[in-house]
Amino acid sequence: MLVSDFDFDLPLDQIAQEPPAQRGTSRLLCLSRATGAIAHTSVASLPDLLRPRDLLVVNNTRVFPARLLGHRSPSGGAVECLLVAKASTHEAQTPDCEYWEALVSPGQKLKPGARMIFAGSSALHGEILERRLFGRRLVALRTVDGTAVEEAIDEIGHMPLPPYIKRADRLSDRERYQTVFARPRGSIAAPTAGLHFTPELLASLTSRGIERVEITLHVGYGTFQPVRVDRVEQHAVAPERYEITPEAAETIERARADGRRVIAVGTTTTRTLEAVALANGGRVVAGAGEAALFIYPGFDFQVIDGLLTNFHLPQSSLLMLVAAFAGREQALSAYRDAVASGYRFYSYGDAMLIL
Repeated sequence: MLVSDFDFDLPLDQIAQEPPAQRGTSRLLCLSRATGAIAHTSVASLPDLLRPRDLLVVNNTRVFPARLLGHRSPSGGAVECLLVAKASTHEAQTPDCEYWEALVSPGQKLKPGARMIFAGSSALHGEILERRLFGRRLVALRTVDGTAVEEAIDEIGHMPLPPYIKRADRLSDRERYQTVFARPRGSIAAPTAGLHFTPELLASLTSRGIERVEITLHVGYGTFQPVRVDRVEQHAVAPERYEITPEAAETIERARADGRRVIAVGTTTTRTLEAVALANGGRVVAGAGEAALFIYPGFDFQVIDGLLTNFHLPQSSLLMLVAAFAGREQALSAYRDAVASGYRFYSYGDAMLIL
C-alpha cells in the first residue's frame, strides 16, 4: 500500500489558524460507514446524532507549555527546545533538575556540552548531554534558585502549537488548545477532537443518556511524526504513554457486553483502546504502559463502533487510521467534500463523525 494513496489537495486558506470564536460551534461532517452517505451539521447536534446509552470515550490528557525559547550560553544565539518526553537516565530526577528528550534548534550547533538559558522570573538552565535517535537530544534542565523545573516550564514555556499554525502562540492558547476535561499533565499536542466539547454540550449528552468515560494517552511526537517511507507498511509509530483506570476499563467492557456502541473521541483514544485490546485477547483492561500501534487499512477494529475526529494532514498516519475505520475511498471522498464545502482543517478546525 503506497503512502501516496492517502493524498488530497487542500487550499492553504482552509487550514485553521485560530480556534472558532466560541468553543463548540464548529461544523461537523457525518459519514456513514455502511453507505458512504455524507451529511453536514454542527458539533452542537452531537447529542441528537448519538443513541441513548452510547459510550463516549475521551482522552483527558493535559497539554503543557513544552516549547522553550531562549539563547545559547555564552554566545547568545537564539535557541528553541521542544520537550518531547521525560527521559530515563542513570541520574535521579529531582524537582529542580530533570532530564528530557527534546528536539532542538539549531540542531547542527547544539552538540553535547552546549548550554542554554531560558529566562523568566526563575531562570531555567539547559545542557545538551547526548544525541539520540530521530534528531532528539538528551537535555538536563535545572533551576538555580531551587524552583521546581515543572513550575519554571509552566511560566517560561510556550504552548506547542502545530507548525501549520503560522503564528506565535498567545496566552489565550493556554485555554483554547486544551480540552475542558484535561487533567493529567503530559502532552505536547492536544487531542484535538476533544477541543469541541463544552460543559453545556457534555451536560446535553448526559441528559440524553449518553455515557462518558475518560482514559489517558499523553500525546507525543509519535502522533505527528511524518511518514517518511513510500510504503505504508514500513512506517512505525513512536510509543506514547497511556493509562486506563480500573473504573474506566470496567465501564468500557460493560458497554461492550451490553451491545452498546463505543464512540472514540479522537485518534489518540482509538489507538489506546485498540492497542490494549490487541494485547489482551480483545479486552480493554486497566493498566499503564506505552502504545505504539500503527493503524492503517486492513486493521481489524475490536473496540470502537464510532469515531469523532478532526481532519488530518495528507499522507499522515492519522489519516490512515481514519481510512482504516471508514474505508479509504469513503474517507478521501469525505475529505474532498469537506474541502469543497469550505470546512476548516486540522487542530483548530472542524470535525468529522464516522458511524
